[in-house]
Amino acid sequence: MSHFASNPMSRSLIACVISTAMLIGAESNNVPNFAPDSITGWVAGVPDGVSPVGQDFLQPASGPGPVTFDKAHPYLDTVAARRAGAQPTLRVADLSNPILQSWVSEELRKVNERALTAIVMFTPKERCWPIGVPGFLLYPVFPIYFLQTPKEVVMIWEEDHMVRHVYLTDKHSPEVKPSWFGESIGHYENGDTLVVDTVGLNARTFVDSFRTPHTEQLHVVERFRIIEDGKALEVNVHVEDPGAFTMPWKAVQRYRRVERGPMGEAVCAENNAKFFDYDVDPIPQTDEPDF
Repeated sequence: MSHFASNPMSRSLIACVISTAMLIGAESNNVPNFAPDSITGWVAGVPDGVSPVGQDFLQPASGPGPVTFDKAHPYLDTVAARRAGAQPTLRVADLSNPILQSWVSEELRKVNERALTAIVMFTPKERCWPIGVPGFLLYPVFPIYFLQTPKEVVMIWEEDHMVRHVYLTDKHSPEVKPSWFGESIGHYENGDTLVVDTVGLNARTFVDSFRTPHTEQLHVVERFRIIEDGKALEVNVHVEDPGAFTMPWKAVQRYRRVERGPMGEAVCAENNAKFFDYDVDPIPQTDEPDF
């Protein structure tokens, strides 16, 4: 028997997924059910699309969109590269995107400079860093699982168990202390959508896999909606940060439904080894606990 299956806390989590799914189904027909059972999860990316692995946002139908790659240096993730019979490439950000304030553009220029000299730029999640919001939508490969109760929705990325809590209330706290995932409040709309409003994000994260920085003024609204007869999940994102961006912008993420559960146990390796002598982010450390 696996450690996860034999762990009382793990068994309780599995039972919680099942019981909350039953509770929601009985409670209201106007609530989308993102967790119908203990094995259903959602994996980011569109396998036959422009972002197969799911680590990059898709462009919105109209209006300003997220940072994407420089057209002179097309980005191919590993899956897209195999499909094209080419080598994967590193991300080089398009600095002409009008959403970027000058200081943000300069920070991205420095990142581009490293990428153009073939220095591998790992995203922070590869070194166990929480990647914030909206970055949470860019966790790849492993499923996102949902726990839904009448008072909150919990999202858990299986690898390293990164967790977001969305409280089903109509007001943010009077004073929100900045944190990795901020304070998220939410409500359901139209029987098929979960709307999540997030503030109070610290400035230690990036908004995307290009390492686009932001300030503590970041405000993100996400709309989670099940589509394609339950086979897919689409998230439409609205981002505002007057300290980093010249205007609000939008982005899209797509997930496909998978049945891989119950959720497995995974922990990020807690060491600061330098992979192949790459200059990567150190794993977060502290001299004092947060509790």
